[in-house]
Amino acid sequence: MKRAVRNQVKLALAAMNSTDAQDAGKTACRRLMQLPEFVQSRSIMAYLPIVGEIDITPVILGAWQAGKTVLVPKVSWDKKHMVAVELHSLEAGLVKTRGQLREPEDGALWPEEDIEFVIVPALAFDLQGHRLGRGGGFYDRFFAQPHVHAVRCGLAYHLQVLPDLPRHSHDQPVDILVTDQGVVRFSRAPQDQSPEETDDQPVASRPS
Repeated sequence: MKRAVRNQVKLALAAMNSTDAQDAGKTACRRLMQLPEFVQSRSIMAYLPIVGEIDITPVILGAWQAGKTVLVPKVSWDKKHMVAVELHSLEAGLVKTRGQLREPEDGALWPEEDIEFVIVPALAFDLQGHRLGRGGGFYDRFFAQPHVHAVRCGLAYHLQVLPDLPRHSHDQPVDILVTDQGVVRFSRAPQDQSPEETDDQPVASRPS
């Protein structure tokens, strides 16, 4: 079932017009940067995008300009584990790993308990905050750690949002979902007790 949904979403992403995708991505990034949780966070964990994912360069640059610490995942494929390391440049000091992923060759390891806000990629999200990654389970294991308390914010194109996704008991949902068409909050988030959509006020493999 998950494989069929992954294929469906990959086809939809591949069919997107590049200009439309860029415009939608910029809109989604603006929405994310207006979130009070993002504005108030001093350390954020982002991602370096692959084909089919929203380019979050504006978010990373905005975070640096605001004096925030920006982190990205560094993956151990053999151990099926990822850690957060500090990002200092979008160009220098990056290496490509499996599936054309990029990560800092060097970078200070950041304590997971000190991360305040995590931007979470996925192939798809549903209206209950569940996500469908690319099959590795890296983010699920990362968020399952008892000392990780960061706000989890999914970022996606609206076409990646489905009414309901197949899921397992170990799947870790997000608190907030931001798309080019709105913001949805879920019951894990402290501000809300139920999903609520708001407007814009205030393909390769990746570990998933």
